[in-house]
Amino acid sequence: MKKLTMLIPAVLISAVGFAQSLLCQGSFYTEPEGASKLSKISSSIHSLKDWQQHADSIRRQLRAGMELEKFPARTPLNPKSRNKQILEGYSVEAVVFESVPGFYVTGNLYRPTAKDAPKSLAAIVCPHGHWDKPEDYGRFRNDMQYRCATFAKMGAVVFSVDMIGYGESQQLDHEYAKGVAIQTWNVMRIIDYLLTLPGVDPNRVAVTGASGGGTQTFLSTALDDRIKVSIPVVQVSAHFFGGCMCESGMPIHRTGNKVFSNVEIASLAAPRPMLIVSDGDDWTKNTPKVEFPFIQKIYGLYDKQSVVENAHFGDEGHDYGKTKRQPVYKFLAKHLGMDITKADESSVTIVDRKTLEYFKPGETKEFIKGDQVWSKFKSQ
Repeated sequence: MKKLTMLIPAVLISAVGFAQSLLCQGSFYTEPEGASKLSKISSSIHSLKDWQQHADSIRRQLRAGMELEKFPARTPLNPKSRNKQILEGYSVEAVVFESVPGFYVTGNLYRPTAKDAPKSLAAIVCPHGHWDKPEDYGRFRNDMQYRCATFAKMGAVVFSVDMIGYGESQQLDHEYAKGVAIQTWNVMRIIDYLLTLPGVDPNRVAVTGASGGGTQTFLSTALDDRIKVSIPVVQVSAHFFGGCMCESGMPIHRTGNKVFSNVEIASLAAPRPMLIVSDGDDWTKNTPKVEFPFIQKIYGLYDKQSVVENAHFGDEGHDYGKTKRQPVYKFLAKHLGMDITKADESSVTIVDRKTLEYFKPGETKEFIKGDQVWSKFKSQ
């Protein structure tokens, strides 16, 4: 009995070590390695059938790595809203709903005002990246408010969501290892919510975010066919696999010796329209020469090269700034039938954080937290 008792911790440690060895995080490859491996994969794909078989393998690994071979039940959302602000051509309000019972997705809903709204509305989900300053991060950032408000003025309902550990989403820490699965499910449930709203067209759904929000953009697009347009910003890379646990804290990229890069995952959007936005000062600096040609090839197999684009800003850095937003507006207008003449940020009002928040002090203390969330998530 003593020998068995001593053996159990060693087995557990071994299992944890094995699980960690399957993670692909940060700059998993050097830039030349990433480019070389992507080139080898490209050379092995000769037909649409080849790609579809490869794509099936990627999707299986995403779901297995996230422990989402079976999605949770689509339980009642129980949405609530507060603090609606009527502004010039759009409104914004604070919204919460339950993606699983007891876990609250927090965010802001932007809509065109009634007199400005078309009869049919697009739906756009906006996950954010990981900025460190509490006074300037997440869904409260100016750049997030500018694009969400402009999307609404152009004819969309828009949900700007807190990533876990940010803003009001404090039931889980930002570094919670299983966060990537929960956040991906949350995006799916946001789409469920948006499709309950009057006038929303289920065939005109898009997702766009920068940095970690870009990761969530291509992961959710890979697993949810309802997403018709994908716009990952400053994140798609052949050598960089995500810098946060909520992006790569689960073995979504690797099965055995086979590794799937974020370029391959992003390519699962094909043949749906996709705009890749990249810059010259981060891991997307090689996109025009390395990542985008691979993606173009995949779209070419569907004879859909015309619906995939790369907007590269070689003299800019890692952000979703104004110049990067301009091609996004044009792309959405082109592929979702939105009104490009209303893509004017000058009339957007920056709303203070207190107004954008839903919860009042003390209201969240009874909610399930930590591993209780994952247990509830898996029990549905």
